[in-house]
Amino acid sequence: MGFNRMCQENCSVGYLSDKGNIREINEDYLGFYEDHKVKLYVIADGMGGHNAGDVASKVAVESCINYIKQLKEIKDIDKVLREAITYANEIVYEKSKANDNLKGMGTTITACFMLEKEVVIANVGDSSCYAVTENRIEKITKDHSLVQELIDDGSITEQEALTHPNKNIITRALGTRKTVEIDIFTRKTDEIQKFILCTDGLTNEVNKKEMYDIILKNDNNDACRVLIEAAKNKGGRDNISVIVFGGECKK
Repeated sequence: MGFNRMCQENCSVGYLSDKGNIREINEDYLGFYEDHKVKLYVIADGMGGHNAGDVASKVAVESCINYIKQLKEIKDIDKVLREAITYANEIVYEKSKANDNLKGMGTTITACFMLEKEVVIANVGDSSCYAVTENRIEKITKDHSLVQELIDDGSITEQEALTHPNKNIITRALGTRKTVEIDIFTRKTDEIQKFILCTDGLTNEVNKKEMYDIILKNDNNDACRVLIEAAKNKGGRDNISVIVFGGECKK
């Protein structure tokens, strides 16, 4: 199938990235970091139409993870995650200013940071985080996109948004300005069985019910593969990346 599978060290974390059926390069990037105390999962989608979107997404993810890895003590995960993404924004922005070949690059970023039973999710752009419980799937993040603004003001319905010609235009990105506005969401893990981080290459093709059914029927590694297969079977017009974590491994 031509999947670009990264090494999977732990079956409790599934992750997979694919360039899709049409794009020549993959501008998505993902990564995670786990130790005995904290867990961090990050996904990014380099901005189409800008220079070096693949560089922006890779730098953003790695900068965010490296910032948290070097901390000796973490008490406030909300504050730390906000600082990590702010730091990633500065790195991407400075690289774009210093190199003409990278000028104007940017990326979305969505990160999930876990400490014991507390979870903080941050996002900039339109990559998404979903929570899966025994009975339903919930989208935690809210897209920073033109279409989302049209939904919010009642101009279009969520159904109309699925086929809107401007659905890929984002209103907020990482690395395009010196400062960035970050949305933060908090959750408790008590009722949440699994989390999904994904780029819009998945959500543009696969709806929430389809995602939920696939997650329930597969372990985390297989779920990523099946989700990407489903997106590609429906067109695969963009790069597609998914991280699934939480729950027990299926034998």
